[in-house]
Amino acid sequence: QVQLVESGGGLVQAGGSLRLSCAASGRTFSIGAMGWFRQAPGREREFVASILCRDSMRNYADSVKGRFTISRDNAKNTLVLQMNSLKPEDTAVYYCAAADTWGPGRDPRNYDYWGQGTQVTVSS
Repeated sequence: QVQLVESGGGLVQAGGSLRLSCAASGRTFSIGAMGWFRQAPGREREFVASILCRDSMRNYADSVKGRFTISRDNAKNTLVLQMNSLKPEDTAVYYCAAADTWGPGRDPRNYDYWGQGTQVTVSS
């Protein structure tokens, strides 16, 4: 089993920045990929970004490309999402996820482990 705990959410004005962190523990050696998803009220959970553990290949949703950066600190078993130029439409609960497979893609059903989520609110 893998446990994931997010931190770093909060309230920020449009144009501001936030940094989300996700601490992984447990069987972290089994993780093939990690990612961030978000869910706004009344909407389905959507893909934000992912990173493969074997080669650090990154993938971003078009809506965040150029504004968000996903990174991973292997030594600390930590996943980070740096969010810049935030917009009100970025408001959502952000979830950290991990998959045992190498290429889970953008489908949340392919991820095996989930954090509890952290709220990000961007005011206009």
